[in-house]
Amino acid sequence: MEKATVETETIGTRRAGLTTAGTPNNLNLVRTMRNSLGRRIALQRPSTQTQRDLEAQVAELEEIEARSPSQDELLAELVAKLDGIKRKRRVVGYIDPLDLRYDTFVPEKIRNSRAVVFCLMDVSGSMQEREKDLAKRFFLLLHLFLTRGYEHTEIVFVRHTHYAQEVDEETFFYARETGGTIVSTALEKMKEIIDERYPPDEWNIYGAQASDGENFGNDSVRCRKILTEQLLPMCQFYAYVEIVEESAQMLLDNTEAGEDLWQNYRQVKEACRHFEMQRVSEPGHIYPIFREFFLPKVKG
Repeated sequence: MEKATVETETIGTRRAGLTTAGTPNNLNLVRTMRNSLGRRIALQRPSTQTQRDLEAQVAELEEIEARSPSQDELLAELVAKLDGIKRKRRVVGYIDPLDLRYDTFVPEKIRNSRAVVFCLMDVSGSMQEREKDLAKRFFLLLHLFLTRGYEHTEIVFVRHTHYAQEVDEETFFYARETGGTIVSTALEKMKEIIDERYPPDEWNIYGAQASDGENFGNDSVRCRKILTEQLLPMCQFYAYVEIVEESAQMLLDNTEAGEDLWQNYRQVKEACRHFEMQRVSEPGHIYPIFREFFLPKVKG
């Protein structure tokens, strides 16, 4: 069964204009200072520099011991003018309660969507640098695409040989490993991580798996059961990319041919619409199959 896109709702706030009353932490400083400047200009409030200039002139005249009558008259005029400036500056304050503006906020429901991408890769001896490079191109393209579709995206790297482990990106792509191939260990590790950290009712889960198609014994049957019964009911989408030799044109042309893992995954594809599989042999194949896999389906 295909899983619907998960969105959660939280209560947040958004700005809803300005008001003349509020708390200091909601003070809109820019609008308050703009109102203050307009009021001071309109009421012609004397500037601080004007007051200082008059004070300097008064002090200069007061220092003269023998002032002439004209100087006494000028001094009296300047003192009166200075008193008027001081009085007007007191009456027309720098900031007045009328200038104050406060931001207002209203509650709002916020929809949150987040996704996790599981990158599963076979790192056994048969997966060389060419195969890992092709897998990396596909994984990174998928991660970039989902990042644009969801508010929060995480990526989980799981590598496997005959056992699986969660690793960081550097180890995932570049650390060397030897051993056989048991693909089901990676699927089991993915299920384990989902159970521990990514509840399906809170996360949109995507899986991307890269392999050269080799698997041990009848483990491919187990892989099919894990996918159909456990993982795919929790996933938005799951993509399997099989990396083949550049000379394997027959496998590229014939989707019915393939090893046991491919054949079991074909059964998964027939049963689940949100499971896709494709083969690649060169970098030029990556973007076309990415478009085929995801553009019609992701969040659609």
